[in-house]
Formats: sequence, C-alpha cells, structure tokens
Amino acid sequence: VQLQASGGGLVQAGGSLRLSCAASGRSFSIYNMGWFRQAPGKEREFVATINWSGGSTYYAESVKGRCTISRDNAKNTVYLEMHNLKPADTAVYYCAAAPTLPRALTMQSSYDYWGQGTQVTVSS
Repeated sequence: VQLQASGGGLVQAGGSLRLSCAASGRSFSIYNMGWFRQAPGKEREFVATINWSGGSTYYAESVKGRCTISRDNAKNTVYLEMHNLKPADTAVYYCAAAPTLPRALTMQSSYDYWGQGTQVTVSS
C-alpha cells in the first residue's frame, strides 16, 4: 500500500490542523493505521493509532485530549485532527500502516508501510 500524507503547515500556538493520509494499492480497510512524528534532532515517536474498523484508538500522553485520529475506509484516508497546538508539536508527521496482526501499535516496527511525511510547524 502507498501512503501520501498532507495537511501540514505553519500555525500559531493554540491553533489547529487536520492532517490527512491517503492510501492506494492494497485494500486500506485491512490495515491498522498510525501517526508518528519526528522533531529535529529527536527520535521518531508514536502519536496515535486507529484499528482497521475505526472502533479503537489510542494516543500518546503528549497529545491525548488535543488530537483525534479517525478514518474513512470508503475514501481510503486516515486523519489526525490536532487542536491547541504547541511549539513542542513541531515535527514531521508520518502516517503508517500495519497489518491486522497482534502487534504493539505504538511501536514503529509494527508498521510495514510509511508515508513520506508532512511538516507541522507551530510558532510561539
């Protein structure tokens, strides 16, 4: 499956963004999906994940309450809505797809496919 992330940009602290990740290729609905981010000089970290049906989600503590992950299987797209953005949220955001196997979806190694990333910059 090929993934294309979009929706990043420059926003002031306290603002909002909605990231999208469009999938093509193999059937999107059989994959659990995740968002990760990598800030300059830091390791890539988990942000949020959603299961194949959209019925289960999980968030990193750093974004819980400020972000919502969702998906539209009819459109082959997963979203990450982010509110009350902080400068610490500045990073390249990546979407990723994992097969529906018993894997720890907070771990990068559980994902088989990755998008190219979209830059989010939050100014103070």
